[in-house]
Amino acid sequence: MQYLTKEQIIVAAEKIFTAFSVTCHGVKDDLFFLRPSGKWSVAENVQHMVLSTSTTTLAYTLPSFIVRWVGGKPNRSSKSYEALVEKYKEKLAHGGRASGRFVPKPIEIKCGRSRLMEHWQKSTIKFIAALKNKTSESKLDDYLVRHPLLGRITLRELCYFTIYHTEHHLTIIKNRIQPEPPHPQTLHPAQ
Repeated sequence: MQYLTKEQIIVAAEKIFTAFSVTCHGVKDDLFFLRPSGKWSVAENVQHMVLSTSTTTLAYTLPSFIVRWVGGKPNRSSKSYEALVEKYKEKLAHGGRASGRFVPKPIEIKCGRSRLMEHWQKSTIKFIAALKNKTSESKLDDYLVRHPLLGRITLRELCYFTIYHTEHHLTIIKNRIQPEPPHPQTLHPAQ
């Protein structure tokens, strides 16, 4: 089982956070705030990521005794990145969804993209800083937190979740902003 080290986690998180930011900054305002039927807008996806990443950061910044008191001590090793992602995908496949305070409120264009993106930027900076400055390599495997969908997971697994969760929402956004390719029957034979 291959684990990502703290340094590998930081590099992967910075990379996916940057990709998410670049993609969101490239979306036109009308599409950024457009809420398709039954789906979140790009803005709401960003808000969800701010809520999620900010909450996750608490696990790395709160005093260790509080994290231990709330989550407990693991009686198993951390899963690999791949195993954690597979568990998350299974939960989604069985109907798992964001709930409670992690469900974004509708956002209108008048709220402004720049303020929302500033919140996203601040949440990612705090997450990376907490990992770099407040979390040791050993602490990642020695503490549990409660995840609303995955149950009790180690701090290392929470890092994995944060990376994959950002990638998951980036994929949703990319699929939303890319126009559908034309259907084969609508193409001219000469094309």
